[in-house]
Amino acid sequence: MQLRFTKMHGLGNDFVVIDLITQRFKLKPHHIRKIADRHFGIGCDQVLAVEIPTQPDVDFRYRIYNAEGSEVEQCGNGARCFARYIRDKRLTGKERIKVETLAGIIELEITENRHVRVDMGAPVLDPKRIPFTAENQAADYPLAVNGVEWRVGAVSMGNPHVILPVADVDTAPVAEVGPIAEQHSRFPQRVNVGFMQVVDRDTIKLRVFERGVGETLACGTGACAAVVSGIVQGKLNPEVTVHLPGGSLSIEWQGAGQPVIMTGPATTVFEGQIQI
Repeated sequence: MQLRFTKMHGLGNDFVVIDLITQRFKLKPHHIRKIADRHFGIGCDQVLAVEIPTQPDVDFRYRIYNAEGSEVEQCGNGARCFARYIRDKRLTGKERIKVETLAGIIELEITENRHVRVDMGAPVLDPKRIPFTAENQAADYPLAVNGVEWRVGAVSMGNPHVILPVADVDTAPVAEVGPIAEQHSRFPQRVNVGFMQVVDRDTIKLRVFERGVGETLACGTGACAAVVSGIVQGKLNPEVTVHLPGGSLSIEWQGAGQPVIMTGPATTVFEGQIQI
C-alpha cells in the first residue's frame, strides 16, 4: 500500500505524521521501524498517527510511536505538530481542539503567530503514579547513577521524567548517564532523562535523553517536567523560557492542581508517500 505522510518537526524533534482517518491502515511495530529508519525509510524520532477518537466530546485520537516501534503516552512537540497538521489538512476548522492520548485528554490551540499553545494537563508528582520507587513524595530525591548520587526531580507529564541538575548543559554527561538512567530500576516503565541548567528564575537550558529514542533536539514534555520540578524546588518562577538544542519553548505552571501550558512552533518539512 502507498501510505501518504507528512514530515514535520518541533524545534528539530522530528516526526512522520500519518492520517489514518482518510487512509485505512493499521500500523504495526515493524511498519514504524521501517518508516523511522533514517537510512532505509523516511527517518524520524517518532511516528504520529491521526485517528478517529474513541471517547465522546473529543475531536481526534493522537497516537505516538517511538522509532523502535513502542507506543508511548505523550509527546509535547508532537502535539504541536499534530495541531498544525490537522488544521493545515483541513481535518478541522476549530481553533481549539480536544485530543485523546494514552495519557488522557489534552487541548491544542493555534495562536495568531501560527505557534501552538498546548494545555498539557496537570503534572503528576506522586511517585506511585509516575511511576517511581520512593517512600514519600518530595521536591527532590537521591538517585545513584553510574556510581554518582544525584539529587533529582521526578515528574510525569503523562510519561515519566527524571530531571538531573547540571552546571552546564553543554558539558553534561548526556551520552554516558542518559542510557543508564533511562533503564534505572526505580523507574519500572523506564524514564525520559532531562539535564537541566538553571540560568535564572525565568530561564533554563535543557537537554533530554528520551526513552526509546536517545537524545533529541527538543522534548516538549521534558521541558514541562523540568519547569515543574524547578518550581517545586523553589528555583523558578511560574513562567519560564526553556532553551533546548533545537530552539526555545515557553512553559507556564501556576502550581498544584493547575495545568502546564506549553507554547512553541511546529514546522512542516515535506510530504510524500511510502510503500508499506
